[in-house]
Amino acid sequence: MNPAVLGSRLVPSLLVRDLEATFAFYRRLGFSRTGVFPDEDSPFWGEVARDGIALQFYTDPPRGTPSKPVFSGVLYLYPNDVRALADELRDVVPFAWGPEVMEYGMREFAIQDPDGYYLAFTEPA
Repeated sequence: MNPAVLGSRLVPSLLVRDLEATFAFYRRLGFSRTGVFPDEDSPFWGEVARDGIALQFYTDPPRGTPSKPVFSGVLYLYPNDVRALADELRDVVPFAWGPEVMEYGMREFAIQDPDGYYLAFTEPA
């Protein structure tokens, strides 16, 4: 029997305070809005995507989850050229760190979105 395959896609779904502000932030990063629910006029869920990367956001926390955005980690993305992406975003959004070569051998920079979620863009140095 063959083992199950997890798939080839992982889509974070993150709680946000203001969905429209989140859409505006990610639009500045080159993401496009790909879906909303229940409708365009008053969504409480939405998705953005760029270059095969998707992120989902919601404003109504599911039962049993925190009522405010909280995340203790970093979402790592692997673009084909960290330097080129840093040049593209340098005047668009402040960097939380980098671009720099980290002690663990990766060239990376990071940004922080309006709800405090860190996105790091990384590649081998």
